[in-house]
Amino acid sequence: MRILTVNRNDAGQRLDKFLSKAVKGLPTSMMYKYIRLKKIKRNRARTQPNEILAEGDEIQLFIREEFFDSPEGDVDALWRITPKLEIVYEDENILLLNKRPGVLVHEDATAGENTLILHVQAYLAQKGEYDPRAEQSFAPALCNRIDRNTGGIVIAAKNADALREMNEKIRNDEIGKFYYCVVHGRMPKRADTLRAYLKKNSADNLVSISDAERPGWKEIITKYRLLAEMGGRSLLEVELVTGRTHQIRAHMAHIGHPLLGDGKYGINRRDREQGYKYQALYAYRLEFRFAEPGGTLGYLSGKTFELPKDSIWFLKDFLKN
Repeated sequence: MRILTVNRNDAGQRLDKFLSKAVKGLPTSMMYKYIRLKKIKRNRARTQPNEILAEGDEIQLFIREEFFDSPEGDVDALWRITPKLEIVYEDENILLLNKRPGVLVHEDATAGENTLILHVQAYLAQKGEYDPRAEQSFAPALCNRIDRNTGGIVIAAKNADALREMNEKIRNDEIGKFYYCVVHGRMPKRADTLRAYLKKNSADNLVSISDAERPGWKEIITKYRLLAEMGGRSLLEVELVTGRTHQIRAHMAHIGHPLLGDGKYGINRRDREQGYKYQALYAYRLEFRFAEPGGTLGYLSGKTFELPKDSIWFLKDFLKN
């Protein structure tokens, strides 16, 4: 028999979610069977998969030892890596980071150790704020994602409370997200609110846009404001009212103004020749507009975080004029 004690970062989640992370060698089907047969108990009493755990709870597991012998990740990598982060803001709960274009936020088959999340975890481990060997079900995580070839502010949560609360704020549209982008052509209006419908095609990692509502398509709302024009290009500030996959890139291409350097939704051969290696898109400002200022992150309500203009690679041509 093994006993797992629920710590601060484990608390607040369902029992089955906790077990899937804490006992990685236990198949999901067997986990539910053992809960039903009372071979997994909470505080020595019968429990249910959807019960919410509290700090200090004890989970008794009357299961074979082999289920605890799952292969662990390379935790030594967190001390082997020299973290490379551009920190915009940091406190005891979150990090705001300037992710540069070309950096992958999460691991894939080719990324190796060059991912933003791995560098975040290495940074916190080396500071003594994260011990992967002591955590049962939590690791510092990113709350928002930015495409590999897009730059901008990414939010990382240092603890489970911050992660849950920030994810809820994002789901409830309580965080304003503003971007700079450069598009081909002159915009028909100096400012506008664009509305359309988007469908994600997961097989080819592309999205389609329709002006008409269709079953299964999701509404998108994109606000833009013209900041400058130069040489047949327009510099825009864009606010995402909805935050869908590739929304800005696809929406701008749909109205005939693809982003410079965008190979998915534009033709970027000439753009590359002119120095636009990545799409000219940068998430430069976040506004925390919390409806309820309480909670772990309540102190962030009303705050705005913004990157300096000279840190955004494609603004240099417009800043000269």
